[in-house]
Order: sequence, then C-alpha cells, then structure tokens
Amino acid sequence: MERRRRRDQAGFIPVCPLTFLQASTSEVYGDPKVHPQTEDYWGHVNPIGIRSCYDEGKRCAETLFFDYHRQHRLRIKVARIFNTYGPRMHPNDGRVVSNFIVQALKGEPITVYGKGSQTRSFCYVNDLVEGLIRLMNAPDEFTGPANLGNPVEFTILELAKQIIALTGSKSKIEFKPLPSDDPTQRQPNIELARRVLDWEPRVALDTGLSSTIEYFRGNRVGEAPKSA
Repeated sequence: MERRRRRDQAGFIPVCPLTFLQASTSEVYGDPKVHPQTEDYWGHVNPIGIRSCYDEGKRCAETLFFDYHRQHRLRIKVARIFNTYGPRMHPNDGRVVSNFIVQALKGEPITVYGKGSQTRSFCYVNDLVEGLIRLMNAPDEFTGPANLGNPVEFTILELAKQIIALTGSKSKIEFKPLPSDDPTQRQPNIELARRVLDWEPRVALDTGLSSTIEYFRGNRVGEAPKSA
C-alpha cells in the first residue's frame, strides 16, 4: 500500500495510512474505586500483584499507542473491552462464562470464588463486534479509549444460578476462597460510546447465554466419551 508522504500542518510525515486498533480491557481499571467506570478514571491497580502482568501489560500497550499517536501521528483506536462471551469460546479459556457452562454441562460443581457477590458486566460477542466496527469507522480524531461493554451488572452468583437454570444442570455451587486482587465491581459507563458511536448492546444475558450453551452442546461438551 502506498505510504502517504504529505506533511501535515505540524510538519509531521504520517507513518502509515492504516488505523491500528488496541484491544484493551476493563482490567486497566483494576479494583475500581469509581463505579461505574468512566474512561477518564485512571484506575486502582496493584502493579506487583498476581493479576498485574495482564493489567499492566494492557496499560503499557495503551501508553505506547498514545505515544506513537502523539509523536508520529499514528492513527489509533483504543477499545476497553468488558467481559465478552458467546459462541466459539474455547472450553478451557479460563473465563467465568465458559468455566460455568462447561461445569454445568458436565454436572460438576460450579466453582464460585468468595461469596459470589463480586460483579461483572457481560457483553455478547455480536454486540462487541458492532461496537468495534463503529469505533474503527469513527473520525480519526476520535482515538478513544472507549468503553465497550454491557452496562447491566450481575453478581457472579447470579451468573452461576442462571447458567444452571438454562442448562437444566444438577450441578451444585461450590464456594472457594477469593483470589488476591480480584475486582469486587466491574461495570462500564458507556455514555461516550453512545454519544460518539451511537452504540449500545442489545443482546440480553439470558439470550446470549442460551446461544453460547447451544454452541457448547453442539460441540459435545459435557458428553461422556464413547467407548471404543
């Protein structure tokens, strides 16, 4: 692709005509003291905790993106993604939705850490993709970061009970100690995305979970292996 060589008014030569997307995360907010989280909140993180590698890696990536944008006029978009789920999730990816669905389909105990009172906001994958497309099509001057997530908040215990009901599982809920630095609340403020991108999620949790469960069932998750 031909590079653009025309200098802008500040005298910079654009490095590349492409726009680069940074798929950042709500984890940059850490265990937030501001609720719901807005993009101008700097977060409350433990830089040396057991979760810090992921959190700080994403925060560092955002820093590098904005440095390149300021210094080289690189065209960027930064999306802070909140708890996305849906069909095609890997059964062993370690996310709470896939973990619960696999456990429920296998009839295993549903593992809930702490009392399950910690909250998350779950966004169906179709809604997220629509938000990313709108972000990439937004004017160059809108770089983000932009929260992309479903602002409807659920406790982890509510999620576990809903998955048990939707799967018809006989699984029981098993409570285990809460891991260190596990965020107690997570909910996006999406007013910026509503205003600039004209975007908000449309798929309700029960609808999205039903589609995701059917995908796992269609891939025979939870079935006993056939004897040779």
